[in-house]
Order: sequence, then structure tokens, then C-alpha cells
Amino acid sequence: MTETMVAIARERVPMADRIREKHDGALAGRMDVRVWLRLLSCSTIIEKRLRRRFTEQYATTLPRFDVLAMLERHPEGVTMGALSRTLLVSNGNVTALVRQLEAAGLASSRPAAGDARSSIVALTEQGRVHFAELADAHHGWIGAMFAGMSREDQVALYGLLATLKLSIGAEVPQEPA
Repeated sequence: MTETMVAIARERVPMADRIREKHDGALAGRMDVRVWLRLLSCSTIIEKRLRRRFTEQYATTLPRFDVLAMLERHPEGVTMGALSRTLLVSNGNVTALVRQLEAAGLASSRPAAGDARSSIVALTEQGRVHFAELADAHHGWIGAMFAGMSREDQVALYGLLATLKLSIGAEVPQEPA
């Protein structure tokens, strides 16, 4: 984003609605750190708003939504282990979330064919209906938060983040001395 684009963006958002930057100007020479802090700030704000809205408007949590979303993508069901790996949470956390969803009638589990130690979890019809409602709200909230960015800016940012992701993946972690 050029300086002109930043100025235009600032004109679109009233001063009272702007979000304060961490380290306002204190890291002028460290663009890498400034970019990282900006990414962290945006991600944190979005996540907090989503968590609050799910709780206040639907009496649910973001982790429950994540499990429902994963189950929606796999109508045939998915193992608890796959849920855990995909969502990057412990088996214990996934088990607790699935049990809550089962108790609410939103998910069901059955033994995996050929492996009695493994369970397959799937959405119930009630779970599909509930997830559709949550997903509509989620899409609306995300759309509202990104409304100040043009489609072209979103595409450009998406491309830049892909470049950053490749850079992160190429970094070889230093071993502690």
C-alpha cells in the first residue's frame, strides 16, 4: 500500500473508529517488526470480536464453530484424531468440544470401521442447520470488518500474505547455542 493509499484509507475511517497501533512510531526503523505487530493486532482484534459475538448472539464459542465447520466440510464424518490435527488442538480438547456438541444434539459419533479405538464424528441434521446459521453470521461479521478494503486491496493483501507464508516456511530455525 502506498502512502497515498494509506492516506485515502485514513480518510475513509473516522478518527474515533480507528484502532490504536502498538508502539506508535517507536519501531520506525524495523519494518519487519512493524508488519508483524500489525498482522498480530489485526488478527487479535478480529478473533476477539468473533469470540464475543458468538458468545453474545449464539451462546457458543469460536472453538465449537471451528469443529462444526470442519464437520460440515466432511459430511461422511471425520476421526477425532483428524479433527485434533486439523484444528491444531489436543485430543483432550477435541473430545471435550465434541462431547458438548453431542450433548446439544449437533454432532454424533460412532466407532470407526476396523478400529474400535477410533471414533468418527459427524454433524446431525440439527448441527447442519445450526452451523448454516452460524456461518451466515460469521460471513457477515467478516464482511463488515473488511468493508473498508476494496476487493482489489483484499486480493493484493492475500497475495502478499502468501509471499510471507512462503518466507516463513523457508526460514530455517536457529538451534539454541
